Amino acid sequence: MTVTPAQLRALASRADALAAEVRELCLSAPAGTPEHDHLGAAWQARERLSAGAEDLRRAAGDLAALQARPCGMPWGVCPEHGNTLSTRAGISTCRVCRREWRHDRFGRPCEEPVTWKVIDRAGAETRMCDGHVLGARAAAAGATFVRLEQADAHP
Repeated sequence: MTVTPAQLRALASRADALAAEVRELCLSAPAGTPEHDHLGAAWQARERLSAGAEDLRRAAGDLAALQARPCGMPWGVCPEHGNTLSTRAGISTCRVCRREWRHDRFGRPCEEPVTWKVIDRAGAETRMCDGHVLGARAAAAGATFVRLEQADAHP
């Protein structure tokens, strides 16, 4: 079984919900009653559940970063504007936003994370980043574009 960030986030949500339920239960006991005075262990369990939920969210983020798959198209693009790069003296610049990269970004394979699945009319599937999809939308008539969730972006 492959563990996904979405599974870890779902567990974190369940831990949060359980912590909230324990909190409400503890707060429902009137102060000064024997029940209220003996709920310390339950309150500590609520704190551990909340901390566990945060740990699960952090693990989901770490796993998503580990599983992130680079676009890999043979040329780089501006992640926001697509095929708008010009390169001079080894420095790439987006002609739209003027963002600079201190290397020939256009001359290297794209390292942006995969965020889209593109299926052409013949059924061939290509995964690519936001910037490359901008160009593909203009060039790939009849293609289907499917936005991927972070957890689904890896093969």
